[in-house]
Amino acid sequence: MKNILKEERLKRQLTQVQLAEMVNVSRQTIISIEINRYVPSVVLSLKLAKTLGLQIEDIFMLEPSD
Repeated sequence: MKNILKEERLKRQLTQVQLAEMVNVSRQTIISIEINRYVPSVVLSLKLAKTLGLQIEDIFMLEPSD
C-alpha cells in the first residue's frame, strides 16, 4: 500500500507534530506512515482522512500485484 499523506499534510501546512496531535498518535507514527513503514488501522485511516477533509482512498492506494 502506498500513500500521499505527506503531500496532503504539506498542502495544509501542517507539521507532523500537529497532525499527530489532531489524530491522537505520536509523531513517529505519522513519520512511519509517510515513509510506508507502517500501515495504519482502519480507525486511524478514517481519522486522518476526516482531519484532512478527504476520503481514505484519496490518501491510501493499493499497489498493483506483480
